[in-house]
Amino acid sequence: MSPFANLLNHTHLPKSATPETADDKIAHWLEYLARKFPELIDFAKSLNESEYGKKLLHAIFGNSPYLTQLFIKNSGLVKNIAEKGFDETFTKFISETGHDRIFLNIEEIMGYLRRAKAECSLIVALADITESWNLERITRALSDFAEIALNKTVDFLLSRAGGFNEITIQDTAKPGKNSGLIIIAMGKLGAYELNYSSDIDLVIFFDSEKVKYTGNYTIQHFFTRLAQDLTRILHERTEDGYVFRVDLRLRPDPASTPPAMSVRAAEIYYESVGQNWERAAMIKARSIAGDIHAGEKFLQYLRPYIWRKNLDFAAIEDIQSIKRQIDNKHKRDGGSLLGYNIKLGHGGIREIEFFIQTQQLIWGGREPELRISGTCEALRALAKIKKIDQQTCEDLILAYRFYRKIEHRLQMVDDHQTHTLPETKEDFTKFAIFMGYENATDFEQKLASTLANVQGHYARLYAKSPSLASAESASAGSLVFTGTENDPETLDTIEHLGFKDPVIVSETIRGWHYGRRKVTSSKKARELLTELVPAILAALAQTINPDSAFAKFDELLSRLPDGVQIFSLFHSNPELLELIAEIMGRYPYLAEKLSRNPALLDYVLSPEFYLDMPDREQLKEKLIENLKHARDYQDALDITRRWTKDRQFRLGVQLLKNQITPALAASHLSNIADTALSLLLEHTTQDFAEKHGVIKASEFAIVAMGKLGGQELTFGSDLDLVFIYDAPNDEAVSNGVAPLSVAEYFLRLSRRFIAAITSLTAEGKLYEIDVRLRPSGQDGPVASSLKAFDLYYESSAWIWEYMALTRARVIAGPESLARKIRQVVTNKICKERNPAELAVEIDEMREKIANQHGSDSPFEVKYAAGGLIDLEFILQYIQLAHSHEYPELVEGNIRFAIDKLEARNLLSHEAIASLKDAAEVLLNTQCILRLIGSETPNEEDMTPAMKKILPTALPKESEGDDDAKFLSFKKRLVDDEKNVQNIYQEAIYKRRAS
Repeated sequence: MSPFANLLNHTHLPKSATPETADDKIAHWLEYLARKFPELIDFAKSLNESEYGKKLLHAIFGNSPYLTQLFIKNSGLVKNIAEKGFDETFTKFISETGHDRIFLNIEEIMGYLRRAKAECSLIVALADITESWNLERITRALSDFAEIALNKTVDFLLSRAGGFNEITIQDTAKPGKNSGLIIIAMGKLGAYELNYSSDIDLVIFFDSEKVKYTGNYTIQHFFTRLAQDLTRILHERTEDGYVFRVDLRLRPDPASTPPAMSVRAAEIYYESVGQNWERAAMIKARSIAGDIHAGEKFLQYLRPYIWRKNLDFAAIEDIQSIKRQIDNKHKRDGGSLLGYNIKLGHGGIREIEFFIQTQQLIWGGREPELRISGTCEALRALAKIKKIDQQTCEDLILAYRFYRKIEHRLQMVDDHQTHTLPETKEDFTKFAIFMGYENATDFEQKLASTLANVQGHYARLYAKSPSLASAESASAGSLVFTGTENDPETLDTIEHLGFKDPVIVSETIRGWHYGRRKVTSSKKARELLTELVPAILAALAQTINPDSAFAKFDELLSRLPDGVQIFSLFHSNPELLELIAEIMGRYPYLAEKLSRNPALLDYVLSPEFYLDMPDREQLKEKLIENLKHARDYQDALDITRRWTKDRQFRLGVQLLKNQITPALAASHLSNIADTALSLLLEHTTQDFAEKHGVIKASEFAIVAMGKLGGQELTFGSDLDLVFIYDAPNDEAVSNGVAPLSVAEYFLRLSRRFIAAITSLTAEGKLYEIDVRLRPSGQDGPVASSLKAFDLYYESSAWIWEYMALTRARVIAGPESLARKIRQVVTNKICKERNPAELAVEIDEMREKIANQHGSDSPFEVKYAAGGLIDLEFILQYIQLAHSHEYPELVEGNIRFAIDKLEARNLLSHEAIASLKDAAEVLLNTQCILRLIGSETPNEEDMTPAMKKILPTALPKESEGDDDAKFLSFKKRLVDDEKNVQNIYQEAIYKRRAS
């Protein structure tokens, strides 16, 4: 009888897709054996000359380059199979491979296992192609070898560690026994369903209480290194190939945990943040190597986590959402099967597995017979307890067997881990022949009908399952955040939505599901989050910078203590989510406030949030009421910080919603600062006096300069402050337990106050403070006496200091001292000056500023030619030149100052009108730019959303689309700046020579 004659089902042997190539390779094989292994040449010729043998050789040599290579290199093994059959040959192979053997080093065990893998692959492939074994026998054989390879590797590593005195081995013949090292097989290996070129999914744990570690590092370091060595031994490709690719990503939260983790850490993880897809993965888990008993005990511990007796509706929805999230994946293009993914495509292997696993999770808690790992066995169990009908069971089993055959054939071709059908018609036809079909059409028809059948069963199972995504987000594509790796189509979807770094977005969202944020630590929070993710991404995608908005949103979540409340709020108030997304993406100033102070969300939902801001007196009453609850000085500081930030945030939101104008926002921001600083000064003074007492009959005041002095504060503005005191006796000392002289007393009080405002606490800073406008600047004391203040401006001040003084305003302190300060300020500003000399000094100063900060961009509204600096200089020049005649001209607010000029006819009606228009647009633009966090933008860097916001700086927006509105705004801005330039030339520059 010819070789293999009693083994082959020749009617099902595939033909050669490339007969000529097969003949050439057979001839090469015969020549090779005659030269290298003459003892096998008779067997080879007999095989080639027989009818059965010829078909087998063509099935191998004409379809699979990889199997051809194995066949040639292992012809002796082929002869053994021909003589003894597949079962006896494989049984002997497993026995010999599993036999105890001592390896001297890693290289030796790596070579041994790779050569054994080649033999295993050849035996199984021949049994598969000849249909001598059914699917279960094939996958069991591959799994059995993987188990042996894994155990040999573990035993080698543990024995080596014992030899190095790193651990104590209890049984040198069985190093894994009672070692505390737990290797759990997941996926196909766990279910004995390994495919021809599978990864092996492993989870590695260690029981710290059982391991007797005696090394020099830590037990965690030891097992991390062991896991890395195990992966290298099996995974690394050498000249002999590889054994198995090892995937450790099914462990808890793989992105942030080591490759081996303690049992206790794993138990805590699964109890607290274990996800439903991880429960599904655990269905196939089995203890496979190391301390088998400890592994079984661990899996027993997890049984209540995997198999829940009472599954609430939300949990079922979460399980089903895993599939609903991938509904747009791997769809066929126009019905073609070229390049189709048999594993992940609709109607493919994954769909069958998911069909089974979701039903197991739903019913397995109450139906113990469903707690099995095998795919076909699980289908039969579902049919037995009437959860699916018998026809569905049979259809899915037939489809599964067919798909696995396709999968194996695909991987046999070149030993690639692929599940994708050939992408060209020529290669598709060759593969159809390898599958045993006469042509591509027959194979394609069979596969198409099977896919449609599976899809039909699956669709009926989930026909009543609602979509988790909104219509808008669902139409965008796939959003999958389960599993351990980024889904390619999800990355495409995220990128399509407008995110530039979809990998970061995807990994961050998976981190949410893993509970890496406290806000997602509860099961209920994660279930709500699953529902909200599409809406969150859709909202953030509409912002100026989606990636930045997403990062800020994640920062916000990182600071929240619990997600149930906030996610429930988003769920029931979609407009709140839209508002937060808009803030995170368009308004960095507000985003920073919100991300660092999530309690602001409570304020957003308060009834008063969108009401008009109270006036200064009402604000003061409200803050005084809040401060009554302060337990001490530090508490008063925090209450003031929260109160201030709440109202700043409220104004920002009202401005972005066009409920208030930028001018009104600036006025309210100034009122808030006035109120906070004046009351904070009272509390600071009281606290300071507890130690240092007071200086009798003395007074202390704060003078605001700059924008706060002019009541034009913008979002994020620094505060320019000057501290002034008045004491009747310079030689006096305070009456406290730690007395201070007058100068030292008010110096320390000023510094205490500055620290109260600028110190970074859990509530953040209140304001940034700039005290460089004090007399003598950085060289002068922080606090000045009224007498020194008066003397400095009488004899030593520069022109720019007088200009700054035009905006001085007392914001805190007793009225008696405030009157004195105002009188000094007025007297100094209203001195008679030479207009020409004044013009020269101011213009020289303007030239220096232009050289240092000048910009050609009209959007640089402060320093641009004709910008706010020029506008302020015009007003300050006129005040300093003419206030000796008209003291009422002294005014720090730009808008009010222009009105006072108008009343005295010091500029033409046309110039006044131009200044009013320019002041409105320039100040509004600066306020908006501060809010969007881009005070000096270049037009080429502006996003469409920025260009949409800026035109709201105009008192009345122009007509047209967004582009037209922006162009109108830009033209108006340029025109206003040119008008200011012209007025500056007339008012200052030309007067230099007069």
